[in-house]
Amino acid sequence: MLFAPSLVGQQIQDQIDIFASQPAPPSNRVFEYEVGGFEVDQYSEAVEDMILLYEQAQKKPLTKGERGRVGLKVYSDSGPGLSTPEALVEAVVRSLEKRGYDRNEIFIMGQSANSLRDSGFLPPLSKRAYDFHRVFVRPLDGGQYYHEKWFYDSPLPAKSAKYWIDVAAENPFPAKNEEELARKSYLPVPLLHEVDFWINLPCYSDHPILGVNGALMNATLWNASNTTRFLNSPATAPVAVAEMGAIPELRETWNLNIVSLERYQFVGGPIFNSLYTVSEPIVLLSDNPVMLDSLMAERINEHRRKNGFDPLPEQMKILEFSEQLGLGDRDIALMDLIRAN
Repeated sequence: MLFAPSLVGQQIQDQIDIFASQPAPPSNRVFEYEVGGFEVDQYSEAVEDMILLYEQAQKKPLTKGERGRVGLKVYSDSGPGLSTPEALVEAVVRSLEKRGYDRNEIFIMGQSANSLRDSGFLPPLSKRAYDFHRVFVRPLDGGQYYHEKWFYDSPLPAKSAKYWIDVAAENPFPAKNEEELARKSYLPVPLLHEVDFWINLPCYSDHPILGVNGALMNATLWNASNTTRFLNSPATAPVAVAEMGAIPELRETWNLNIVSLERYQFVGGPIFNSLYTVSEPIVLLSDNPVMLDSLMAERINEHRRKNGFDPLPEQMKILEFSEQLGLGDRDIALMDLIRAN
């Protein structure tokens, strides 16, 4: 399937019509749970309570569907110091088991096998195993979970980045020429066609180009091939995030976002630096990734100000464009914050 080339600036409005037929926008509800610690049992209590409240609010339970599978998209690209907590992932798996899924019907997906291994989601190579507590792990960098017919097409070539990118290494399929290959970012087919739904489990930091690295980034640029070309372009990166997130097939199965504030970073991200990380005993759940990113941008700014750093820009294009394409409201004044405990 081909997607229209990215348009920047004022032309973003044209993309709204392209995605007009996609699912209804998410709600403005954000569920918050204060945990007593960061062990599996405490996370399990928080996740289960929030999912129950979410099901009641939606008037629709998370039940096993025709496909009978669920995907969990974790973040591990900053390394073990700043990744989705293992205990949180195990807690989500346990809640899914209560809803009829066996562990062999759940899979974890991450960008890189090396980063997944460093962050504890894959055992050492000597084990020759690809599971996390009997849940299969699918690294995207091997290329086998992409399909040549499913890609996001953008005119931004790899050569426009500040550094040269090995296009052949970033894209798993051949093309007629290098220019054609450089335009394509392949999408994770299992999250499009193999699951009843998938859950986004991001980890938060600031980002020098996009402002905030969180739910939107983990579901888009950290979920596809050949996307580093966008990360040096403040004009095109926000558009790419919004357009990829608004692809109907991806949105249809993208159900929830769950984030732990066990550790997040307010300066220097997405490269991990322990000097600029903070921890709060909070877990958040929402079907609105834009609202979550907006809320976390405020938290990040609070710590930047306290430590003498300039705040993130007030108007971040990643949030503006994502809102315009129907991924959710960004104004936290509209947020319906529900404190689960």
